[in-house]
Amino acid sequence: MKLFIAGHQGMVGAALVRRFTGQPGVSLCLRSRRELDLTNQAAVEAFYTAERPDVAIIAAAKVGGIHANHTYPADFLFDNLAIAANSIHGAWRAGVRRLLFLGSSCIYPKHAPQPMTEDCLLTSALEPTNEAYAIAKIAGLKLCQYYRRQHGVAFHSAMPTNLYGPGDNYHPQNSHVLPALIRRFHEAREQGRPEVVAWGTGSPRREFLHVDDLADACAFLLDQAEPPDWINVGTGTDVTIRELTELVAEVTGYRGRIVWDATKPDGTPRKLMDVSRLSALGWRARVGLREGVERTYASFREELAAGRLRG
Repeated sequence: MKLFIAGHQGMVGAALVRRFTGQPGVSLCLRSRRELDLTNQAAVEAFYTAERPDVAIIAAAKVGGIHANHTYPADFLFDNLAIAANSIHGAWRAGVRRLLFLGSSCIYPKHAPQPMTEDCLLTSALEPTNEAYAIAKIAGLKLCQYYRRQHGVAFHSAMPTNLYGPGDNYHPQNSHVLPALIRRFHEAREQGRPEVVAWGTGSPRREFLHVDDLADACAFLLDQAEPPDWINVGTGTDVTIRELTELVAEVTGYRGRIVWDATKPDGTPRKLMDVSRLSALGWRARVGLREGVERTYASFREELAAGRLRG
């Protein structure tokens, strides 16, 4: 099996490379962003025509936190639409027999019932701060569904919850909550700061999945003869932001005070995935949150020491 992993240098793509490297019968086909611009339709079609992969996993995306999504919505919508359209259409034209498109839990409505099932897609309005990204991911999901319906190809999608792990983005403004906390508490400990200010009340609940678990779930889904058009991938459990913050402080060795600034917004009260469909197929996450944060902090320190830290 010749496997194309789009976005192999990102956090998710790198986890997929780790998962499939050395697997018997699998030959990896990889291209960096400089070697293949996925927003360029002609370049993508030329790549597929030349390489003819058997299977493709589309893990490439323009990603960022709330600040980045709110500041650059046109970029997030255009780039992610182009990546989805080019990679899916090009795969179909080249005869790729199996494609797995990776989306995000942000495709579901802002006020979706908790936990969020696959069926709540497009039932009400999206969260405005990441609407552009979500629309692009919904378009990719629907492209896979409709190519499968119209052309009979095994194109399907996986919707992971909040991800973290080695190779995450630790940018002070544009990163997601868990890597942002790791960097903030690490620097506070190193600089001997007596307190760290956290936004909001700490009451919102969030779910977190280690990226190596996602990679394992992708391998599992590719082994399914008739996978759902799209399926949630998560742990099925969540924690408060306060609990997460205290865990990160403990793992990083920070001993100062945590001060909660309740004048700052909390965001959506809860975002939890319903993973019963994936569980029914026989897959469950294995990496617990504490273990995952410990492993991620160790990789953060390694990346920082080697000058490879993203952000």
